[in-house]
Amino acid sequence: MKPLFTTGASLNTRLLVTVILSASLLITDRQSNLLDNVRNVISILLYPIERLVNLPPQLNQTLSNSLRSYQDVVTENTRLKEQQFVAQTKLLKLAALEKENIRLQALLGNSFTLGEQLLTAELLAVNLAPYEHTIALNKGSRFGIHKNQPVINVNGVVGQVTRSTPMRSEVLLISDPSHAIPVQINRNGLYSIAVGSGQINQLNLPYLPNNSDIRPGDLLITSGLGGTFPPGYPVATVTAVTPQPDKPFAIITATPKAQLDRIRELLVVWSNTTPIPLLNTPEPSPTQNNEPD
Repeated sequence: MKPLFTTGASLNTRLLVTVILSASLLITDRQSNLLDNVRNVISILLYPIERLVNLPPQLNQTLSNSLRSYQDVVTENTRLKEQQFVAQTKLLKLAALEKENIRLQALLGNSFTLGEQLLTAELLAVNLAPYEHTIALNKGSRFGIHKNQPVINVNGVVGQVTRSTPMRSEVLLISDPSHAIPVQINRNGLYSIAVGSGQINQLNLPYLPNNSDIRPGDLLITSGLGGTFPPGYPVATVTAVTPQPDKPFAIITATPKAQLDRIRELLVVWSNTTPIPLLNTPEPSPTQNNEPD
């Protein structure tokens, strides 16, 4: 049904006028700069709207980049802290081996182990009952940890693994009365055995004669005897030497270097099976090998 009355120009007429007007504006804009000012004004008026439209994606991108950067920094910081932890432990061992290195000057043809494989672990639980000193670690057999493995920290020897499950490990501290560790006096190489006293800050050396060359301040390091603890790691510092004239052995006490009452991060040790030579010793020539006896 057609309307009875028309209220304006027809659709075709309006379309034609619009096309003519658009063409005129295009020609005018191409041949002169009359519309530049209009365009600039419109651009200025629309700029806040354009900024508001683009703001959510920009904020989302900025937030995403910030979160990614923060996570990268946290990951890198954790990695660097673990590297520093391992490096401090290795430097500690090298410092303890300084005098041992001097004594080995005459044996340059032999090899000497300077490093082991280490795994970082964190403390889960502590048991410091009067005669039972144990701790639990947050890593177990799924990381390759096994019974009798040495455990250390950046200061010295902590103990050895007594039980390992897939998710955790139990460690017997060197202060436990049932624990004994072969040690060596770093100053002169004298061998002994350090036994737990049941006190967290004390070890005993019950098997040294009264005339032994040992004095307060001497550093005790692992001797490597027994095969459990690699040689050269700090164990304790001698605190008191009391000779007993009526008995064969002196009373000797020492303080653990590992500060067992304040441990948090630890290292589980695997012995390095490939010794590092101190010096490349030249191979003997064939003529030397064939010399008559």
